[in-house]
Amino acid sequence: MTDTSSLSPILSVEHLKKSFGTHEVLKDISFDVQQGDVVSIIGSSGSGKSTLLRCINFLEQPTDGVIRFHGKNAETEWSRAQYHARVGMVFQSFNLFGNMSVLKNCMAGQMRVLNRSRKEAEEKAMLYLEKVGMAPYRDARPAQLSGGQKQRVAIARALAMDPEVLLFDEPTSALDPEMVGEVLSVMRELAASGLTMLVVTHEMAFARDVSRRVIFMDAGVIAEDGVPEEIFTNPKQPRTREFLKRVLGE
Repeated sequence: MTDTSSLSPILSVEHLKKSFGTHEVLKDISFDVQQGDVVSIIGSSGSGKSTLLRCINFLEQPTDGVIRFHGKNAETEWSRAQYHARVGMVFQSFNLFGNMSVLKNCMAGQMRVLNRSRKEAEEKAMLYLEKVGMAPYRDARPAQLSGGQKQRVAIARALAMDPEVLLFDEPTSALDPEMVGEVLSVMRELAASGLTMLVVTHEMAFARDVSRRVIFMDAGVIAEDGVPEEIFTNPKQPRTREFLKRVLGE
């Protein structure tokens, strides 16, 4: 008998809509994410990509629709703290606490949300700071770090919560070009480790080479959703072709 339990999605977005006043930013968005999926969300600025991620993490309240996590309504059947511990987020602008050391940035959420002891939180924080190459900076403050270093600390902080899904909102767009590579290499390793990732990105090489799936958004809808080979070599929609031609300069 086939085991179908592994086929049930870890995350489902069902008929999601989001309006700001009379401006409808997301129009009836639906898709599933399987465990271990790496999904890149691409599209022009203003297409609704970041708003979609912020709604999935309830940083923005959806106007309509349901988000399910392990089949349960994320809004009504999970406490917000439980959900945020399992569905982590890495922001474009790092969002580190400026008054805390790198180590304490990576410990605070664990102690507050997961009720881990100081010792356990420190061990977990150091494990992930090591993983992203930031252990030597454990006592530094964010102001003493480069943008690429801050983003690697932000990734370590998110990983220290042991999330099942990690959302990345344009994690390289605030970085100088020479720092982009160091963050992308960490993300490549995470993808290879089997972490479920949703990545809003302008990095087309990452979307093409690392993702299992690519979602192309246009004007608040999912215009195309498929494996990277299809989207990048044989897009079905004219808008997808036009977008890729523009960003890839072909």
